Amino acid sequence: MAPGLPTAMDRPHFIGIGGAGMSGIAKILAQRGAKVAGSDARESATAEALRTLGATVHIGHDAAHLASDATSVVVSSAIRADNPELARATELGIPVVHRSDALASLMEGLRPIAVAGTHGKTTTTSMLAVTLSTLGLDPSYAIGGDLDAPGSNALHGEGDIFVAEADESDRSFHKYAPEVAIVLNVELDHHANYASMDEIYESFETFAGKIVPGGTLVIEADQPGAVELTKRVRDLGELKVVTYGESEGADLRIHKITARGLTSEVTVVLNGKFLTFTVSVPGRHYAHNAVAALAAGIALGIPAHNLASALGSYTGVKRRLQLKGEAAGVQVIDSYAHHPTEMTADLEAMRSSAGDSRLLVLFQPHLFSRTQELGKEMGQSLALADASVVLDIYPAREDPIPGITSALIIDAAVAAGADVRAAHDKAEAVSAIAGMTRPGDLVLTMGAGDVTDLGPQILTELSK
Repeated sequence: MAPGLPTAMDRPHFIGIGGAGMSGIAKILAQRGAKVAGSDARESATAEALRTLGATVHIGHDAAHLASDATSVVVSSAIRADNPELARATELGIPVVHRSDALASLMEGLRPIAVAGTHGKTTTTSMLAVTLSTLGLDPSYAIGGDLDAPGSNALHGEGDIFVAEADESDRSFHKYAPEVAIVLNVELDHHANYASMDEIYESFETFAGKIVPGGTLVIEADQPGAVELTKRVRDLGELKVVTYGESEGADLRIHKITARGLTSEVTVVLNGKFLTFTVSVPGRHYAHNAVAALAAGIALGIPAHNLASALGSYTGVKRRLQLKGEAAGVQVIDSYAHHPTEMTADLEAMRSSAGDSRLLVLFQPHLFSRTQELGKEMGQSLALADASVVLDIYPAREDPIPGITSALIIDAAVAAGADVRAAHDKAEAVSAIAGMTRPGDLVLTMGAGDVTDLGPQILTELSK
């Protein structure tokens, strides 16, 4: 039932093809028969996975990498104007397409579910993709993280449902017209693009306004920003609004969440009846993500008991409290959390799972702008750990901001009573965190940058 190739997408060239969002679109296009090419800054397992699908992937950015017969050049907001391949596309008159427009074109003719929110998008999108696949519905999906192997972040399915992460960071989620939209939470983030909460609310209102007439908005009933957004969009035309959460007035109410080691048992009340299912990742926020996925499936007309049973087949996504291994009696777990709310949620989940054991954190701040605005709150979150090591800021796409360093976070953590120290070198950080451990401890590598690479190094150090 899935459509063929969108216009001008039969020979696309992706600048930054190895990125989570870009690689997913490239994969789906390749599976639909496009002649995909692109470039990335470095070699990766994702790049190799794309090559196995027939894509041409160049390492490094060079004007010579762009074929003259390319029908479009796909970019994300992270691609700078002086990129040589982008400049070459302009010279050749090749259409430049933003990632969000490319993704929107893949959804045409299907039943899209768009998952938005400041946190939890990748997990919730993954839960929906796995659940619908388990039910034999063969959905297409584009996720911001790998499920179980490099390149598993996207799939071209033959069913009529398309599940996608909807990124609010650059307002690109305004490009989608979903049948069902999920808003998990609304908080101030992406400070380079949003100056205030009012701008955030306006952006999410625009997103909600893009839902097709008669479509459904599934939205959290407990988080203050989501509650405010609900008030603002209740009267939007033919929009159906379904709330979920632990609040008494939620349409799909969470009755109980029971922690069971690294899993949770969730009971919801639906139409006056109790429904219980298992979520194979720990923590209250992941339970809420699962209920959001449940509500979205119900909105598409899928029986609730089928969805609840299939949700149990979801076993996690890379970097979302992913167990990397165990050595010397110490478990090493990886977390993508980089915003204070996410950090607190994951640390609370791990604290619950740890029991009487200690929780140690190796944290890498992500972006100078985020640290400037939320560094104090990040430090306060780290106070939930027994001890932490904080790396220098991972810059990603940003240039340094004078005076903004990891010291902002460390000072706030110390003020909150945390045991925290700085590490300016990754080898130093690995040695420090490994040297602090004793059998039974949990070590959490946390952040959206390359701190994820240090988990295996910590395990190696522990094995010595």
